[in-house]
Amino acid sequence: MDVNKQDEILSPPVTFWKEAMGRLLKNKGSVISLIILVLMIMLALIGPQISGYTYKQQNIAHTNLPPKISGLEWLGFNGKDVHGIDQYKKRNIKSNHWFGTDEFGRDLWTRVWKGTQISLFIALVAALLDLFIGVLYGGISAFYGGKVDNFMQRIIEVLVGIPNLIVIILFILILEPGITSIILAMIITGWVGMARVVRGQVLQLKGQEFVLASRTLGASNGRLIGKHLLPNVMGPIIVTLTFTIPTAIFFEAFLSFIGLGLQAPLASLGVLIEDGYKGMRFFTYKLIFPAVVISAIMISFNLLGDGLRDALDPKMRK
Repeated sequence: MDVNKQDEILSPPVTFWKEAMGRLLKNKGSVISLIILVLMIMLALIGPQISGYTYKQQNIAHTNLPPKISGLEWLGFNGKDVHGIDQYKKRNIKSNHWFGTDEFGRDLWTRVWKGTQISLFIALVAALLDLFIGVLYGGISAFYGGKVDNFMQRIIEVLVGIPNLIVIILFILILEPGITSIILAMIITGWVGMARVVRGQVLQLKGQEFVLASRTLGASNGRLIGKHLLPNVMGPIIVTLTFTIPTAIFFEAFLSFIGLGLQAPLASLGVLIEDGYKGMRFFTYKLIFPAVVISAIMISFNLLGDGLRDALDPKMRK
């Protein structure tokens, strides 16, 4: 027998999850995306505390200060008025605002990271609720099948037939705009995609030999679901969850941008982008910072989702 083959036989077996983690770590794009996401989450948690300002603290004397004042011609604003006089020397102001200030003198560093914190919170809560409802609904539908599955799928078809954005906007109009109403609006139809994924996987698995053997040996429905079906569906669930989070971030930003999301003085990435859009001709920095943050988060989540999909695909296993 070949020595290498013998060593391979004698070595302990590599679990599916360990092998998937190894494939994920070999994907440079996914690793970089994971590092960026960890960095963004850390800044969202500690960023608002290290500036010395609160996200709603106003100082009218420090309105529209650009970051560090000098060297900002590339941002479209050089800190001078129409007569060429330096506004900030005239006002005798020395800025210590890393991202500058807005029209109310609020520190943009604090508001950007507080907005990132709120946007991530809304997206994570909405995605986890979608996960819970979708897994429960899709699992029950596929496991019991027959008339139960037929009835439950008709409900899903009705929800799919209604444009998601219209449902969300109508729900926001009924309730007062806020974090709770945005989360509830997003989960009205957001769980449908997860339910379909879980249903398809459970339908495929419940006819497999190991499930039939366990049922023959007298395993209860709870044991079949908890020990055999759910663990084998976790891969697609994790991938779907990873793609759900940036979608929720986009919806929150879109709602805030059109005025149906969070209201001042609360900050989210959508609120900051909407504020920056209004004054981007003269104060471009107000738009650039939140736009870079939301772009980095969404791109990173999508690249990480692609890497997880490849890593958890059984066909990729050698």
